[in-house]
Amino acid sequence: MLIKAKTIQGYKLNSIDGEIGSIRECYFDDLHWTIRYLVVETGHWLTGRLVLISPHSLSNIDAENEVINVSLTKKQIKESPPYDSEKPVSRQYEDEFYNYYGLPMYWSGSNMWGPYPFIPKEVLDKTKIPNRIENVWEPNLRSTYHVRGYFLKVNDGEIGHVDDFVIDEETWAIRYLIVDTRNFLPGKKVLLSPKWIDYISWMESKVFVKLDKSAIKQSPDYTEDTMITRNYEEGLHLHYNKKGYWIEDGEKR
Repeated sequence: MLIKAKTIQGYKLNSIDGEIGSIRECYFDDLHWTIRYLVVETGHWLTGRLVLISPHSLSNIDAENEVINVSLTKKQIKESPPYDSEKPVSRQYEDEFYNYYGLPMYWSGSNMWGPYPFIPKEVLDKTKIPNRIENVWEPNLRSTYHVRGYFLKVNDGEIGHVDDFVIDEETWAIRYLIVDTRNFLPGKKVLLSPKWIDYISWMESKVFVKLDKSAIKQSPDYTEDTMITRNYEEGLHLHYNKKGYWIEDGEKR
């Protein structure tokens, strides 16, 4: 199932023993383009404290009631390493966070989730969690909230800005950027895969893609009501002559 970052912003989170707050934003890495943390506003429960929740700890999403269930207790969350929203998420903090929860570190391997291509569903045995592999890669964590608005630069100019992100509920990978073309194609939005991005200039707040305006102009229509089915995805990838992520990842669904 594919969901949008804007859609889950504000969703309530329920722990095993009660509500813990609501989603403010998500942090993703710019290598695998995968959501690494939900940033949760705890409100009065923890006197306004923000906490980070890994997708590892999510049990299911109840879209009808706008709730995400978390397989942690309030006590576990309360005693988790304190998060300072005024500072970037450091590797030192992540080490402490993952060790506290007994999770496999996503940077400890070449797969999307470190030693695993997908989030393991079974209960993890801390004695079997791979040790950290030094200098495998050093990701930069970005906020979905802050990257919205980044301009999109193609081969022959700019075509609009990043409006939202489409997330795979199973893997928490960002499958598409929703681009609002606004001035170039008034009223039209398009989907572009992060795999098609050449590079991102974080200093310039721009996303560079090796595509032409004409290709984007003729791409399959996308609106907020569009159902992103596998048929739609296949048509989108066929239009750009790109291989689908479900093929590259060996995904079956």
